[in-house]
Amino acid sequence: MHRQPAQAMLIDLDGVIRRWDPAVAAAAEVGHHLPAGILMHTAFSWDLLRPAIAGEITDAEWMHLVATRLPLAYDEAAAAVTEWQQHRGTVDPEALAFVRAARAAGRQVGLATNATDRLRTDLEALDLTGEFDAVISSSELKIHKPAPEFFAQACQALNTEAPWILFVDDDDRVIRGARAAKLLGFRWTGTQDLPYLRKALALPS
Repeated sequence: MHRQPAQAMLIDLDGVIRRWDPAVAAAAEVGHHLPAGILMHTAFSWDLLRPAIAGEITDAEWMHLVATRLPLAYDEAAAAVTEWQQHRGTVDPEALAFVRAARAAGRQVGLATNATDRLRTDLEALDLTGEFDAVISSSELKIHKPAPEFFAQACQALNTEAPWILFVDDDDRVIRGARAAKLLGFRWTGTQDLPYLRKALALPS
């Protein structure tokens, strides 16, 4: 059976639209004599990350907790974290062009992301404010992907039923959750996916 094109799209931020330079963390670790990889490993420990993306603690509180776990005196650890966090990533121009093309063709596009309370500030810093029809943030909802309630709220934000929404994310677990919630989940692997995604939304070539 031929599948009808999606009517709207929900797209992830980190790993899809925003890219992070690992050299920034590496430089902070070298500069403060920290083991390689410790900043990311510590920050993304689930017991620290989950409350940050669930809106239970602020981004600043999350980073404070990261600093307390580093093998340095707190002041130096905090300086290392601050140096790392000054870099807020860069926008993938091809991914952004795809979002703009979808909206220009009349498709609603929502940003659906697990994020801390720093998200809105980051969107402004990256010149992404106004690039989406809706911003669905886990810290604002107090619910993070892949909870079914997150997907329900995201669909409601676009006023579109789940089977008509293309959901693009780089996390396998999130995509499985999206598909379980009846969305058209597609796992992003890079800009090589764009021709397929354009077809899924029936965008003009």
